[in-house]
Amino acid sequence: MNLSEAKKQQDPIEDASVPVESAKAASEHASPAPTALSTQPGSAPPQTRPSHGGMMGQNAGLRPMTPPRAMAKAENFVEGDFVVYPTHGVGKVERIAVEDIAGHRLELIHITFDENRMTLRVPVNKARTAGLRKLSSRKQFDDVLATLKGRARIKRTMWSRRAQEYEAKINSGDPQAIAEVVRDLHRNSGQPDQSFSERQIYEAALERLAAEYGALEGKDKQGAIDALIAHLKSE
Repeated sequence: MNLSEAKKQQDPIEDASVPVESAKAASEHASPAPTALSTQPGSAPPQTRPSHGGMMGQNAGLRPMTPPRAMAKAENFVEGDFVVYPTHGVGKVERIAVEDIAGHRLELIHITFDENRMTLRVPVNKARTAGLRKLSSRKQFDDVLATLKGRARIKRTMWSRRAQEYEAKINSGDPQAIAEVVRDLHRNSGQPDQSFSERQIYEAALERLAAEYGALEGKDKQGAIDALIAHLKSE
């Protein structure tokens, strides 16, 4: 069992039997619903917006009403684009639509992950903060390939600590950070074999990196993995 399969068993939301996030989960990204003003016996009446002819003393302490915020435009993401979500890897934008979720109108990006048979819905105005991004450019991925060929930089700390750091890099969605994990845990012939946990993390990082490389180069998953391994072994 590799690392990604182990995580799927721990997180029921990502299980294949739940293909779409629940409305409750999606509504957590929404801004709080406006609270209605009410007057109860013994309580002070709610403040009202003064007229233009009111005295300065009446206007003191009152803030102007804030106009409703315009809905964010999905100008950076287009249907059919491959995108990267930090904790799930490469997915494809299925559609972008406005939906009513728990009483809120949200503009949502529907992202499908074929490998996990899962659809993720991300509010457009939260996409950047959630880490959603487009695929790296070929020039950016050239730097990633250069990182793979670099010298391993393994810290002299306990494995449990390093394992946590490696997993954080994998889930960051940053291809450079993921490449560092692959580089540090890769073993060439003549080097000591990986431990079981090292192998799990190495394979998870390699698969995550290969998914983006494959989408960028038009290769299937196994073809992308083979190409990256050949690159690691090349002189």
